[in-house]
Amino acid sequence: MLTSETRRWWTLGALSMSVLVVGLDLFVLNLAIPTISADLHASSGDLQWFVDAYSLTLAAALLPAGLLGDQLGRKRLLIGALALFGVASLACAYSTSASELIAARAVLGLAAAVILPMSLAVLPVLFTASERPKAIAAVGGATFLGYPVGPILGGWLLDHFWWGSVFLINVPVVVIAMVAVTLLMPESHSESRPRMDLAGVLISSAGLAVLTYGLIKAGQNGWTDAAAVATMSVGAAALIAFVAWERRLGRPGSRPAGSAQPLVDLTLFRSAGFTWGTVLSTLVSFALFGIVFAMPQYFLDVRGLNSLGAGLRLLPMIGGLAVGLVIGQRLLTPRKARVDDAGQADAILAGGAPGSTSGVSAKVVATAGFAIMAASLAVGAGTTVSSGTGFAAAWFAVTGLGLGLAMPTALNAALGALSSERSGSGSALITAMRQVGGTIGVAVLGTVLATVYRSHLHLSGLPAAAAAAARSGVAGGIAAAQGAASAPLLHLVRVAYIHGLDVMLWICGGIAVTAALMALAFLPRHAAEPDQPQPVVQPSAAAAGRTGAE
Repeated sequence: MLTSETRRWWTLGALSMSVLVVGLDLFVLNLAIPTISADLHASSGDLQWFVDAYSLTLAAALLPAGLLGDQLGRKRLLIGALALFGVASLACAYSTSASELIAARAVLGLAAAVILPMSLAVLPVLFTASERPKAIAAVGGATFLGYPVGPILGGWLLDHFWWGSVFLINVPVVVIAMVAVTLLMPESHSESRPRMDLAGVLISSAGLAVLTYGLIKAGQNGWTDAAAVATMSVGAAALIAFVAWERRLGRPGSRPAGSAQPLVDLTLFRSAGFTWGTVLSTLVSFALFGIVFAMPQYFLDVRGLNSLGAGLRLLPMIGGLAVGLVIGQRLLTPRKARVDDAGQADAILAGGAPGSTSGVSAKVVATAGFAIMAASLAVGAGTTVSSGTGFAAAWFAVTGLGLGLAMPTALNAALGALSSERSGSGSALITAMRQVGGTIGVAVLGTVLATVYRSHLHLSGLPAAAAAAARSGVAGGIAAAQGAASAPLLHLVRVAYIHGLDVMLWICGGIAVTAALMALAFLPRHAAEPDQPQPVVQPSAAAAGRTGAE
C-alpha cells in the first residue's frame, strides 16, 4: 500500500502523463496534413483551421478553466478534461469531413486549456518549497518531451497506418493518466466558492482568442496586413478592458453590488517572483516555439530527411533538457548540513531550517541557464547547408541543458507566489501568458525567417508558377526545383532558407541574453512562499469531504 509520502510522487507521475498527451498533440498534426487534405478534400482554408481551431479554443478557455478548478476541484476538472481529450482524439481520428475534424480539434483545445493549468495548479498544494523544483522539473520535462516524441511516433504511424492513427496515440496515454489521477491525486479547491466573474470570462476569452487569431494571421500574411493589424488591435483593446474590469472588481469599495470575485488576482504582480518568473518563462516560450517551428523544416526540406528522421534529430535537445532538469533541481534543493553550531547558524542565516543549508540561488541558476541557451543558439546560427547531424545535435543538446536550468526555475519563482486558494487561476494566468508568448514567437520569428528567405531568392527567368511556389516557402521551393529538375534552384532555395534560419537563431539568442539580464537584475534569490503549504494527501474516501486541500 502506498504511503502518504510516496503517493505524492506517484501523483506527480500522473500529472506528467497528463501534460505529455498535450505535448504529443501540438506538432503531430503537421505531419498528417498532406494526407488529410487529400482524404477529406480539404481546402487551404480548412487546413489552416485544423491548426487554428485548437489554438483559439485553448487561448480562450485558459483563464476560466483556472478559476473553475479553484471552485469545483482541481482533480475533478482534470479527470473530466482528460476524458474529453480522449473522446476528442477519437473524433479526430474517425472524422469523415473537414468540418468534423475542425470541430474535434476545437474540443481538443478546450480540454488542453484545462489540463495545462490544472497540472501546475496542484504543485503548490502538494509540494513544499524545497520539493517544488523537482516537481516542476518533472512536469515541465514531460511537456517538452512530447514535442519531439509526437513527430517521431507520428512519422512512424504515417508510414504504416492511416492518418487517423496519429490522433489515436493520445488515447492510451489519456486512459493511463485518468486511472492514475483518479487513484492517486488528492482533491483540492479553494475554501471560498465565489460567483463566477462572467463579464471577466467573456472579455478575457474574446480578447485572448482574437489576439491569437490576429497573431496567426500576421505570421501568415505579414505584419502590415490590414486584417491582421485590426484583429490584433481589437484583441489588445479587449485585454486592456479586461484588466480595467478586474482592477475594479479587486477594489472592494468600488466593486458593484453582488459582483463576483475577480477572474484574475492582479495583486499577484506585486510579487517580484510571480512577475519575473512569468515574464521569463514567457520569453522562453517565445524563443523555443520559434526553434521547434523552424528546425523540423530544416531537417525535412534542407537536409531531405523523412518525418521520422527529422523527429529523431530533435532528441538531443531532450537529452540536454533531462540533464539540465536534474542539475537544476539539485542546485535549488536545500542540502543537509552538519548538525553543529556553525552548521545551525549558517542554515538559519540562509533562511532554512536548522540542520540544512540553502540551495543555490534561483537568480544564479536561471541566469546561468539563459546564458547557456544564448551561447548555444549563437553557435546554431552558424548552421550552413553542409552542416552535419553532429553539429546540430551538439548545439541542440546544449540548448536543452540551458532550458532545463532556466524554465523550471522561472516557473518555480512564479508558482511560489500562489496561495492554495488561487493556485488554479494563477497557474492559468501563467499558462495563458506562455501560450500567447509562444504564438507571438511563431508569428514574429516565422515572419523574420520568411522575409530573409525571400530576400535571398533570385528567380529571374523562372516561370511565374514556379517562382510563386518558391516564394511561398522552402517546401514550395524544393518542390519547384525538383519539378524543374534544377540543381541550381534547389541549392539556391536551401541556401536562402539557411540564411533565414541563422538570422532567426541570432534573434532567439538575443532573447536569451535579454532573459539572462532580467533574471540577474530582477528575479528574487529564492521563490516566495506566501502561506507555506504543507504536502497533503487524501488517504481515504472520508477525507474527500473536507474542504480545501485534502
